[in-house]
Amino acid sequence: MAPSVETIIQPDWAAQQEITLTVKRDDLLHPVISGNKWRKLKHALLPAIEANTKHIISFGGGFSNHLHALGYCCHTLNIRFTAIIRGDYSQNPSPMLLDLISWNTDILYVDRKTYQQRAEPNYLKLLQHQYPDALVIPEGGSQLQALQGVEEIIQELQSQYDYILAPVASGGTLAGLIQGATKDLKQHNCQVLGIGVLKGEGYLEQLVKDLLRNDTDTNNWQINHNYHFGGYAKSNYELTQFCHDFYQQTEIEIEPVYSGKLFFALQDLINKGFFPKKSRILALHTGGLQGAR
Repeated sequence: MAPSVETIIQPDWAAQQEITLTVKRDDLLHPVISGNKWRKLKHALLPAIEANTKHIISFGGGFSNHLHALGYCCHTLNIRFTAIIRGDYSQNPSPMLLDLISWNTDILYVDRKTYQQRAEPNYLKLLQHQYPDALVIPEGGSQLQALQGVEEIIQELQSQYDYILAPVASGGTLAGLIQGATKDLKQHNCQVLGIGVLKGEGYLEQLVKDLLRNDTDTNNWQINHNYHFGGYAKSNYELTQFCHDFYQQTEIEIEPVYSGKLFFALQDLINKGFFPKKSRILALHTGGLQGAR
């Protein structure tokens, strides 16, 4: 896929602080595999294709952007796909699940207790025993191969930035941005700021640290936990209205699970003077619009 564009936007709340605000439009990468999902899946899928992998397994909720992108990829590549879903949607499948069904995905609904084991070695060993030829990809696609794809975002950047912002849920995108910025001479002094979209102070930081190489600079990033609106996929009228107003000002669609919380945080932090005047800020639009259906 061609590099996504960097678009300068000028909402009134950025102009007041003389901030240059740019959006990296990863939401426009592909009609289905949009946003950070292709970045995170690319370097897992390419070796799988070369190895003639016949079956892939992964995990997610009933509206998962990750499963949606991976399901489409597997359908296109004629690879059997098993999606392990948190909760039972069998009587009322979401639009995402209806897409998976149309792509011949094997759907396995599990209770929350079972789902919580998704990263446990014993559970993964059991899965591997049950499906010996399957490649298991973690929830959200967040694994070491994902970082390589996300680093390409940094390599594509045409301008130099003081801050790069992205939403954080499973940690892979933020870890890739941190690693990429550390290596890139142009962005070496850039601060990477994650906006936590779920309740997870300490937990999200650990997810990111577990993915980073030991020699990665750990002084160029932080996660802000003040904008999760009560938890993952939680929102309120203020946030949904902001998403609407943001579209009116910029003609960029955002949703309340990921990108909405990112840009809401950005507005609030700018208004509170968090960023020095004339800062050059890049916000990564990670897609995810299908999940808002």
